[in-house]
Amino acid sequence: MSEDAEVRIDQVDAGHAGEVLTLRRAAFVVEAQLYNDAHIPALTQTLEELIEDMESGHTVTLGAWIGPRLVGTIRVGIEGTKATIGRLAVAPDMQGRGIGVQLVFAVLGYLPEDTSEVWAFTGQNSKHNIALYNKAGYEHQFDQVSGDLTYAYLRKILESGAIVDDAAID
Repeated sequence: MSEDAEVRIDQVDAGHAGEVLTLRRAAFVVEAQLYNDAHIPALTQTLEELIEDMESGHTVTLGAWIGPRLVGTIRVGIEGTKATIGRLAVAPDMQGRGIGVQLVFAVLGYLPEDTSEVWAFTGQNSKHNIALYNKAGYEHQFDQVSGDLTYAYLRKILESGAIVDDAAID
């Protein structure tokens, strides 16, 4: 696969749940090693739970594709005027190529028009993830302990009624 292969981002449905689950598990192994915890939610979610989540009507799952290969995914939960990003995953051999940033920016095009803020969370020690969200305009708000993990919560305020692709501005 060439370095300059074009990434296509589309919404993913439950028909691709097996691929999404496999990709997430491969990507989150690095996080599990960082935290010395193999029980992080992205690694313990079952296929049935993932399908239920994807079919809930309250989430959007996007996939990044290079040719026929799924190389990245991101999950967005929607609750009223708030959206929450989670489970951002890029195939280990494709990390560092900007796919995660593309997915974070692509989320904006799939949000309801009245969305006013987007939240993201990641492990507090996941400095590369925090830097990715900062690059996309998210600002750290607070940390929260959940079990043995401490999550960093970041937020991006959207202009009223003006969801734009910030990547196009850069």
